[in-house]
Amino acid sequence: MSENRSIWVLIYKVSVLMKKKDFKIIFMGTPDFAVESLKKLISEGYYIAAVVTNPDKPAGRGRKLKESAVKEYAVSQNLPIIQPEDIKSDNFKHKLEEIAPHLQIVVAFKILPPEIFTIPGYGTFNLHASLLPQYRGAAPINHVIINGEKETGVTTFLLDNKIDTGKIIDQKKVTISEKDNAGSLHDKLMHSGAELVVETTEALRTNNYSLTRQEDLMKPNQPLKKAPKIFKEDCLINWYLKGRKIYDFIRGLSPYPASWTEITDKTKNITLKIYQAKYEEARHSHLPGTIFSDDHSYVKIAVPDGFIHLKEIQVAGKKSMRIEEFLRGFKGINQFKCKTTD
Repeated sequence: MSENRSIWVLIYKVSVLMKKKDFKIIFMGTPDFAVESLKKLISEGYYIAAVVTNPDKPAGRGRKLKESAVKEYAVSQNLPIIQPEDIKSDNFKHKLEEIAPHLQIVVAFKILPPEIFTIPGYGTFNLHASLLPQYRGAAPINHVIINGEKETGVTTFLLDNKIDTGKIIDQKKVTISEKDNAGSLHDKLMHSGAELVVETTEALRTNNYSLTRQEDLMKPNQPLKKAPKIFKEDCLINWYLKGRKIYDFIRGLSPYPASWTEITDKTKNITLKIYQAKYEEARHSHLPGTIFSDDHSYVKIAVPDGFIHLKEIQVAGKKSMRIEEFLRGFKGINQFKCKTTD
């Protein structure tokens, strides 16, 4: 193994001589977010020796096997595809070693063990959808909006033994607008990320880069904000929070996994997912969670410093709809109120 490693190190030292067509890349990813990076690499002439993605999974009412977005694109490009059931298996490792990649690129895939990410001589880098070291974790796009950030970005870094802690290769900043939700920011970061993946790949191929320790980017007394995976119970709206926080919470979870509330008139409970809303700052004496509507064109919910106007919602078991459409089939919503935890 040490002899093989020495050979890779030698190859690394003459990386500037390596042509794109000879520079073997294994690309690892699964969702739409990763497809854009793969497309960009191919359009720029890089040699994708194989694509690694999740196994096909049953989906929909018919439970038919569904391919990942990355696999669908890889098939359209006639790229070799590997779909490991177990990324820690010897079989998977041997397949990668047989390809002998110079570089592995990870975009929205699983956590790789060291025996996998140390295979290429140029290493394995990951694209993360935040400006590391801030917002390490599975859901950075959601959390930056929920926290009211005005700026985020994408980061490429070399994998190490911990999650999202490796040395940074490069970053790109992205502005978060007042109207962005998780969906629109996802698309912004997807395109910026694809550009950064290509730039990082070229920097590694030509040995024209430097590495930055994440610790060196941490400011004194500045806490690290995390971006853990989000579960359904995390998406319940607390109507006692200030209106701006609730507005950011709603757009930070839209369109997925979506914020929700439960309304009741003491005889029945109805669950509403909220995809789009507007915050109106106002003084009033109403209890948070109180619902107001003209039964025709608007629904607004009282919060301590104003109202949240519902614009697009979904009743459990039905399709999403604009609030005007909802009110055409639902009268008397003024008799309901939002359940609150306080």
